[in-house]
Amino acid sequence: MSTSTLSKDQSSTGFFGHPRTLANLFSIEMWERFSFYGMQAILAYYMYFSIAEGGLGLPKELALSLVGAYGGAVYLSTILGAWVADRILGSEKVLLYAAFMIMAGHVGLAVIPGAAGLAVGLVLVAIGSGGLKANATALVGSLYSKEDTRRDAGFSIFYMGVNIGGFLGPILTGFLQKSWGFHVGFAAAAVGMAIGVAIYMMGRKNLPASVHQVINPLPANERMKYVWIVAAFIAVVVALFALKIVTVETLAMTIAYAVIIASVVYFTIMLRSKRITSTERKHVLAFIPLYIASAAFWALFQQQFTFIAVYSEERLDRTLFGWEVPASWVQSINPVFIIILAAAFAAMWTKMGTRQPGTVIKFALSLFIVGLAFLAFIPLESFEKTPLMALVGILLLCTLAELLLSPIGQSVTTKLAPAVFGTQMIALFFLSISLGTTLAGILAGFYTEGNEITYFLALGGTAIVLAVALAIGARPLKKLMGEVR
Repeated sequence: MSTSTLSKDQSSTGFFGHPRTLANLFSIEMWERFSFYGMQAILAYYMYFSIAEGGLGLPKELALSLVGAYGGAVYLSTILGAWVADRILGSEKVLLYAAFMIMAGHVGLAVIPGAAGLAVGLVLVAIGSGGLKANATALVGSLYSKEDTRRDAGFSIFYMGVNIGGFLGPILTGFLQKSWGFHVGFAAAAVGMAIGVAIYMMGRKNLPASVHQVINPLPANERMKYVWIVAAFIAVVVALFALKIVTVETLAMTIAYAVIIASVVYFTIMLRSKRITSTERKHVLAFIPLYIASAAFWALFQQQFTFIAVYSEERLDRTLFGWEVPASWVQSINPVFIIILAAAFAAMWTKMGTRQPGTVIKFALSLFIVGLAFLAFIPLESFEKTPLMALVGILLLCTLAELLLSPIGQSVTTKLAPAVFGTQMIALFFLSISLGTTLAGILAGFYTEGNEITYFLALGGTAIVLAVALAIGARPLKKLMGEVR
């Protein structure tokens, strides 16, 4: 795409050297992450704390499994959000409607007591977050041509906004939960999302016209068929739960299988489609090992909300200047590092330009570093209580790994995506996060007393082995990716 075909905003440098509209998308994602991470920081505790402590009193292993299942469902629902965007409404409208759904979900968690509020709230937030995430990424991608060297830096800046929200959310909801209870904490998440929607609506008119287009419109005569498909799907889900084929205990594993099946189906459809070129088909093939690497990374990284949440509450010395820091505040450490380092990474990629490492090497480094982070837990097993700064150091390693994979993964996905599967290719990247997040809940159940060192060796060692394998395969993958770095 030449500069002459870019919109005025796309070719502008009004926001840290990037299109001005990036600021608008930065804002909506910041407040969405404020609400999401604010809620998720106290979610596991809400599930397994006793009723006397304001929780639901669920068994701890089940609670962690459900947190993983919920996180997996969020990213699984990106399929629905991407499909509706590509075939019915366009990315911009889906993002807006999804934001309202997220807000409603947090309201449900805040005002509806017990298991009913948990179910209603999490379903609405999961579907809404899935619709917002894939489409927000697509909108950021629309601000740059595929040749624009600012692209990776733009996604890193966008990611910094995500983590400002991720930092503030757990701080506020954790404080409110400790002071006035879980439901007040959930209400703060709802207010944060409302602020994000209001800001976004004031600037949405400045987005490129392309974001309002439906890439692959669904013919009117086929719409009723899909209505029946949705109705049948809902009926099947209800039946599976009613017949106890799927239960709350097996929900996480069921979602993991669903994600794997959905991913295989998506890859198959794309690779067999007659509407993609031979170059685009090579790009999809190149994306498969990146998908696997991403899933492996998130299976470790997302344990911040499962294993590390419990570790922070039970094993961590949280005393700071004579005051005990709420366990939920540990969830804000990673976003702090992102805020500090994201701009530095963005500037580094911009300065290096074509000399920067390729995507495959960045992914391999990410897996290697997150593997080291889990191995770093091993010497801490000799402590009665883990020093706070030791966990801070481990989370710093996790952050470095995240910056090498997450914003880069979103960026390369938009570059490798076939033209007719734009948003749906982004959904595939989020499916890798879905699988990893679900596994984070399942794997956390294996962390038991007496099994700690085996747990860290298995997870950290596997990540490092995968990192080495990916680095070895970098050259053939580069050939498949062609000009895409």
